Amino acid sequence: MTEQNPRHARAPATVRPEAYSPATSESRAASLSYALAGCLYMLRTQKNARIMLAATALVVPLAVWLGIDADQWAILIMAIGGVWLAEFFNAAIEAAVNIAAPEIHPMAKVAKDVAAAAALIAVVVAILVGVLILGPPLALGMTASAPSN
Repeated sequence: MTEQNPRHARAPATVRPEAYSPATSESRAASLSYALAGCLYMLRTQKNARIMLAATALVVPLAVWLGIDADQWAILIMAIGGVWLAEFFNAAIEAAVNIAAPEIHPMAKVAKDVAAAAALIAVVVAILVGVLILGPPLALGMTASAPSN
């Protein structure tokens, strides 16, 4: 381990990003266009993003149809958003690692695997949230429409 110098703790507060990045934008519209380009990149190149889009397109109308309450909506939206965020961070980390370590390196694999694991955990949590929120009203609907003998 390396020893930390306490003077360096405040260093990030004094750094000017525009001095180090040729792509720093002063325009909010340009920043928004970069973000949209990132979304389009994900949907165009990442199979998991397209699967997540399909899952989101199924879950949201189902939740509307089931009439879940505002608290349930908040939880469901956070779970869906968490999956999207984890997948986007996973892709960003993979791209950065590919640039930083174009040759195979054990720590590059660790970075990619851990990022992928974070995305997987977010998916599992979202599935559990979906089952807990959407499962009971679906089960009630199925038992209510089941024929009685």
